[in-house]
Amino acid sequence: MNSIALKSFVGLRQSSPEAPHFSVQLKPNAPRRNFKVLAGKFSPKLQGRNLRVAVVGGGPAGGAAAETLSKAGIETFLIERKMDNCKPCGGAIPLCMVGEFDLPLDIIDRRVTKMKMISPSNVAVDIGRTLKPHEYIGMVRREVLDAYLRDRAKQNGAEIINGLFLKMDVPVDKVTPYVLHYTAYDGKTGGLGEKRTLEVDAVIGADGANSRVAKSIDAGDYEYAIAFQERIKIPDDKMAYYEDLAEMYVGDDVSPDFYGWVFPKCDHVAVGTGTVTHKGDIKKFQLATRKRAEDKILGGKIIRVEAHPIPEHPRPRRLKGRVALVGDAAGYVTKCSGEGIYFAAKSGRMCAEAIVEGSENGKRLVEEGDLRKYLEKWDKTYWPTYKVLDVLQKVFYRSDPAREAFVEMCADEYVQKMTFDSYLYKTVAPGNPLQDIKLAINTIGSLVRANALKREMEKLNV
Repeated sequence: MNSIALKSFVGLRQSSPEAPHFSVQLKPNAPRRNFKVLAGKFSPKLQGRNLRVAVVGGGPAGGAAAETLSKAGIETFLIERKMDNCKPCGGAIPLCMVGEFDLPLDIIDRRVTKMKMISPSNVAVDIGRTLKPHEYIGMVRREVLDAYLRDRAKQNGAEIINGLFLKMDVPVDKVTPYVLHYTAYDGKTGGLGEKRTLEVDAVIGADGANSRVAKSIDAGDYEYAIAFQERIKIPDDKMAYYEDLAEMYVGDDVSPDFYGWVFPKCDHVAVGTGTVTHKGDIKKFQLATRKRAEDKILGGKIIRVEAHPIPEHPRPRRLKGRVALVGDAAGYVTKCSGEGIYFAAKSGRMCAEAIVEGSENGKRLVEEGDLRKYLEKWDKTYWPTYKVLDVLQKVFYRSDPAREAFVEMCADEYVQKMTFDSYLYKTVAPGNPLQDIKLAINTIGSLVRANALKREMEKLNV
């Protein structure tokens, strides 16, 4: 037997039925231990040009993807309609993102080292006692962060297009370009813009929860939350209170399935809330959040109002052909905390890295198998984090008594250490077995007390 075709195994696939992607060459009568695997890349080499990739969306996911692609010599186009976009986002980023993405400290408005978790009955628990001197949660404004990442991509060679993506013509084969249709707003076309097209070899959809790229590949729908946020300019003496402090409020009054927040920015605070199940009541929840924080923001003036959908779970499909979704377009927002900035930027970079590797730095066409490596790496790395936070939300956000138990649990230093270590460095922190047992007992005790309280409250409401 001179050749054995390995038709399929995890992480590998054939490029076509006729030509196996991998083959094993054996010498006649040779011992089995002498065989070797010879790999071959069968996607076409590009002649006279480099790979062309469009990134639709200029948020953290799109900016990070465009920078990675352009650095590798790939011809990169980033399409973004709102260059001054102020997404209603709490703006919290973990410490690891500052280093991983080489972010300058001057784009970070505040370094939060203290947090208050405030229960439905207004019991406040101080969080942050376990932070080391150099550790903090960064607070940014999205319009500042997004612009910085786009500018850095441009400096590395990406072409930034101020335009509105409309639709995409999807090819029926593996080599024909995708044709993107968009309206250009470049200052020369007038207020109405000008309809244009762009031909590319691959597309990264980083265009948010209402992704048109996702619709173009029939990626399916997902449940989403509505986030509502007001930026409030408060007096200097009250701003001093929030210098390095953020607040999170839980309770049915501020959200039946999420939380309200007061996060500090450069010269104002962001006050907001969100919900999946009661979207029509979002303004009522916002009023309740402001009411809970009333004494600390008294005298403030609302300077901006923002609202936006936030995905609750990944889309059914995140990849098709030479098109991949990243960030909110893919559904990468965590339950319980609602965090998305880091995961958006990380997914954009990981997807771009898969394209760079698969195309040999832009010298070959890519195929679906190249982009699938990004999904496999993503799911392997971050699925545990998403699962843990999903369970926490289901257990502790279901009723006010359960939220009281959650806040009580947050007072435990071990819980704080595990939480911050996992958040700041984006890993599920390994625990101490004895402390884990103690935590489990305490959690059960808190939930038992919460359920008892719930029953007593139900009796009073009868």
